[in-house]
Amino acid sequence: MAMEEGDRALPVSREEINGISGDKDTGLRINTVPFLQKLIAEVLGTYFLIFAGCGSVTVNKHTKGTITFPGICIVWGLAVMVMVYSVGHISGAHFNPAVTIAFASCRRFPWKQVPAYIIAQVVASTLASGTLRLLFGGDHELFPGTIPVGSNVQSLVLEFIISFYLMFVVSGVATDNRAIGELAGLAVGATVLLNVVVAGPISGASMNPARSLGPAIIATRYESIWVYLVGPIGGTIAGAWAYNLIRYTDKPLRELTKSGSFLRSIDKNGTN
Repeated sequence: MAMEEGDRALPVSREEINGISGDKDTGLRINTVPFLQKLIAEVLGTYFLIFAGCGSVTVNKHTKGTITFPGICIVWGLAVMVMVYSVGHISGAHFNPAVTIAFASCRRFPWKQVPAYIIAQVVASTLASGTLRLLFGGDHELFPGTIPVGSNVQSLVLEFIISFYLMFVVSGVATDNRAIGELAGLAVGATVLLNVVVAGPISGASMNPARSLGPAIIATRYESIWVYLVGPIGGTIAGAWAYNLIRYTDKPLRELTKSGSFLRSIDKNGTN
């Protein structure tokens, strides 16, 4: 399949991470060792993300506010950032069924690999939530899951919006040649942090069905769980397609490479 101008991957080949030609020979088959390595990377990355993020929520409740709400926001952002830099070159660092589905809807990830990715992400989230339960017990007040504080509709809209912009940023920094790929982890982590600051007190700022499903499965608490399935999935798909609408350009490639990165421009000017 021909690649449109402005595509890139984070940070390995486009076929391996984005799966644009996943149905052809360039896509990884699901029974290969490289694909198994991707699944392991998704499990390890998602486990750490949920263990750190939900762990900060549980510890904050357990210690009566030691970490504080700003601290929880920072933990979520940093956890995403470090895992993107750790395994982004292996699995694409999805850690989120909604992100995987959104990439597949834009033909940037093969649909045949979506079920395996989602299973790996949900299993990892469940294991991380189970670990936290073993460490801190199953007291009702220590539940680190996501439950709407206001109405379901309010949280649904919030989840849609913050998931939209999360995927919009991911699409920009991870799939466009004109973006500064080295800053992808920082950009995505900062977006998560900002989203948690804004929506955390109302919806819990899930943005991730696995993040909500793991704690819910362990605690068998499924109040309004549909909000955290419909909102993030709908928002990420819309965000991915919204970025696709502005991706295309009639500019020649040589002009894009001149103006696409201010860091490249600075480096070029400094060497003259």
